[in-house]
Amino acid sequence: MSNQKMSVIELQILWNRLIAIVEEQAQTLMRTAFNPIVRESGDLSAGLFDLKGRMIAQAVTGTPGHVNTMANSVRFFLDKYPLKDMHPEDIYLTNDPWKAAGHLNDFMLVRPCFHQGQLIGFTSCTSHLADLGGLGFGPDGSDVLDEGLFVPIIKLVDAGKLDENFMSILKSNSRVPIEVEGDTYALMTCVECGSRRTSECMADIGITDLVQISDYIIDTSRDQTRALINALPQGVYHYDMRVDGYDAPLDLVAKMTIGKGDITVDFSGSSGRSAKGINCPLNYASAYACFALKCALAPDIPNNEGALAPLVITAPADSIVNAQYPAPVAMRHVVGQLLPDVIFGCLHQAVPGRVPAEGTCCLWDLPMRGGYSGSGHTKFATELVHNGGTGGRFGKDGLSATAFPSGVMGSLVEITESVSPLIIWRREYRPDSGGAGEFRGGLGQILEISSSEDASISLFAALDRIYHAPRGREGGKDGECGALSLSNGAQLRPKGEQVIPAGERLIVLTPGGAGYGNPHDRDPALIAQDIEFGLTSPEHATSQYGDLADPKTTPERETS
Repeated sequence: MSNQKMSVIELQILWNRLIAIVEEQAQTLMRTAFNPIVRESGDLSAGLFDLKGRMIAQAVTGTPGHVNTMANSVRFFLDKYPLKDMHPEDIYLTNDPWKAAGHLNDFMLVRPCFHQGQLIGFTSCTSHLADLGGLGFGPDGSDVLDEGLFVPIIKLVDAGKLDENFMSILKSNSRVPIEVEGDTYALMTCVECGSRRTSECMADIGITDLVQISDYIIDTSRDQTRALINALPQGVYHYDMRVDGYDAPLDLVAKMTIGKGDITVDFSGSSGRSAKGINCPLNYASAYACFALKCALAPDIPNNEGALAPLVITAPADSIVNAQYPAPVAMRHVVGQLLPDVIFGCLHQAVPGRVPAEGTCCLWDLPMRGGYSGSGHTKFATELVHNGGTGGRFGKDGLSATAFPSGVMGSLVEITESVSPLIIWRREYRPDSGGAGEFRGGLGQILEISSSEDASISLFAALDRIYHAPRGREGGKDGECGALSLSNGAQLRPKGEQVIPAGERLIVLTPGGAGYGNPHDRDPALIAQDIEFGLTSPEHATSQYGDLADPKTTPERETS
């Protein structure tokens, strides 16, 4: 088949096989990673690229921040390393936030993929490493060099020979050297798996290059995406959202232009860069803005170069969503993951009823560290990830304690307690936190956390929606703000390094999603169900829904 064109059916079969290959890559990374946020929560990406550096397939498992930054990153590697000099057993690496995934803790690897002695493409992957030195994984740095080890694009493996000097430097710059070493090997295994499987697939089918399938995937995806955009009303739509910021509120402002076959989003008018590490490089801002557009407009089209091409994201240099080197960017997610709500606010004006109300959006990320003060307690550095509620949807309630848009699964209690000297005393839904509406917002959750050794813990907080609640849509009520405090009643700041004293518990209340639609249009049976399951109290239901919460007005439900 190498000298003849494949039919559309054959191309479609091959496309599905390539998607299966990159999903195997992702699962390989999850199963070999040391960091719980990767192996348990799926904070990663994996993809396959052609010789031009265009992404032709991505794994379903992974986060938009990793996948959509990776989509534009391989070209940077090709700029440094000419194709003619590549070896089948080379592997390249960087954590440059502006060329990889937006902050230093994400390592991105690229491996040339050879078949029958010829270079045919590249496999790539990204995942999160727990600690790379510096001040620690938190928002307190004044520039990116405060935030840890900065690795430019390098050749990690040269013709099969690992750069042991780099590995020594890496381990010497981490508080968890064994873990970061293991995670680097897991990334290497991931790209090796994808390269090997791609060559095996090509041998099965009998092709010698990926040129035809690459062009087919990209052209088909681009054409289908443009067709869906052309079905939208052309125009210009505006939306803005105020969020907590570090020490002062931030404004996220968007102008969306729906044109013929493309959508441009301009974030001019958004706040300028912060002095602290919540800034967002444009690659990461684009990743989440494009993800929101894909979810709302073209969810069934596989993600690749073609599907992303009609979506253009711009922002002024040194704004909060286009921070330039050497801005501190460690906790860029606390801004970048809020952008889908801004995108949805624009889209709702163009196509009402398609997007949800505002939700928590950004992960409630709890990096913690302890035992480094010479106290004799266990040394650890870990990162807990938890989620709030999503906004109510047209026709459905919001999702409770669910990671949207990141897709990062919440940290498991058993895993957290097995890898760190922490106790999770409580983890449950937060009743009454979802905004009322015809379709209520999803609930947040309540957590209580302490040291298992009666030791102090350093918390590197980077949370949002504590001062500015998710807003309702079409008459829906706002969701509840989040909160962070100690068991002694002291309130903690949403951002910055703080100490949880020995003997105290950290109390975490994640936000609830906002409601969609007028609360007085809600089905009384759904209100009764929420009361029955403890998702809302009778008093709260009455205050939000009035007579609809009266059991006398609720039709009896069938019982088995």
